[in-house]
Amino acid sequence: MKRYLDRRDFLKIIGVLSVGFAKPAFSFPLEDILFDKKLHKLERTLPLMDTFVTITVYDSSKDKGQEAIESGFSEMKRLINIFNRYESGTQISHLNENGILKDVPKEMYFVIKKASYYHHLSNGAFDITIKPVVDLFKERVRAGGSLTTEEMKEALSLVDANSLYFNENNIKFLKNGMGITLDGIAKGYIVDSAAEFIKKMGIEYALINAGGDIRAIGNKYFRIAIRNPFKPNDYIDTVNLKDAAIATSGNYERYFDKEKEFYHIVDPKTGYSPLKLSSISIVAKTVTDADAISTAAFVFSPLLAKRFIESTNASALIITRNGFQIRSKGWPC
Repeated sequence: MKRYLDRRDFLKIIGVLSVGFAKPAFSFPLEDILFDKKLHKLERTLPLMDTFVTITVYDSSKDKGQEAIESGFSEMKRLINIFNRYESGTQISHLNENGILKDVPKEMYFVIKKASYYHHLSNGAFDITIKPVVDLFKERVRAGGSLTTEEMKEALSLVDANSLYFNENNIKFLKNGMGITLDGIAKGYIVDSAAEFIKKMGIEYALINAGGDIRAIGNKYFRIAIRNPFKPNDYIDTVNLKDAAIATSGNYERYFDKEKEFYHIVDPKTGYSPLKLSSISIVAKTVTDADAISTAAFVFSPLLAKRFIESTNASALIITRNGFQIRSKGWPC
C-alpha cells in the first residue's frame, strides 16, 4: 500500500510493559525470546502501508503467539486490499474511478461512517472528500507549476462531504469529479482490526506499531517516546500506554513543495495546509479515533485544537510552529 500516512513515523517505542524494555524494532524474521521465564516475547516486522509494521506479543505459549502474529498480519493485508486508493482493483479505487460502489464491504462502511462522524464533530475540519485538492496540488508541483486561484476554486467545489451518499450497501458521489481519501483514518482502522484479532486469541500482552500508529493490548504499560519535531534525535515526552492507542500528525515529514508550505494535511475550507502547528500526538481508545482526531485538530488554531480534542475525551500533546507545548486535560504523565 503506497504512501499511506508517513506523518506518524516519528513515534518510536523506547520500552515495553512495566517489566522490561524493547529490543530494536525492525527485525524482519520472527524473533522468539523467553521473557521473564514465564512469557515468550515474539516479534515480527513486515513492510506494509508504505512503512514498517511490527507486531510484538508476549504470551506463555510460543505457538499461540506465533499464530497471533500471523493472524494479525493476514487481517491487515486483507484490509489493505479494500482501502488502498493507489492500486487499481480495490473497492476505494473503483469508487473514485466510477463515482459509485455497490456491495460495499462492511469495513469500508464502518470507516466512512466514522469519518462522517468526525466531519460533523469537527465542523468540517475532517473531510475525506479533500482528494481533488490534494491530487491537483501534487500534479502541479510535479509539473513544476503552481495552482491558480481559479483552479483551487474549482477543486474546492468538489470538496463536499454532504455530497457523499452512503449506506450499508451503496456509496455514491453526488457531484461529478469527486473523490475520497481515507488516508487520515483507514490505517488506524487496519491496526485496530489486527489488534482485535490478537485480543480474541487470548494473547496476554501485545503491541502493534505501524510506522507510529501504535496500539497496546493488555493490562501492562508500554512506554512510548514522542520525538521532538524540531530535533529528530531527541524526544519531547513519553507516555505510558495501557490497552489504548496513540497517533501523531506532523507537518515536517512530507512536503509537496520546495517552500514547505503544502503537506499531506489540508484545510478543507481553504485548500491549503495549516501553518500554525508542528505536531499533535493523540492518545485515545483506538488508533482509528486517534488518527481522525489528530488530522482534524491540525486544521485549528492551538487553543481551538485543544478544545476540540477535549470534547472527544481523547488527550493530546500539541506543539506549535514556534515550539510552544500545550497539553490537554488527561494527557498521560
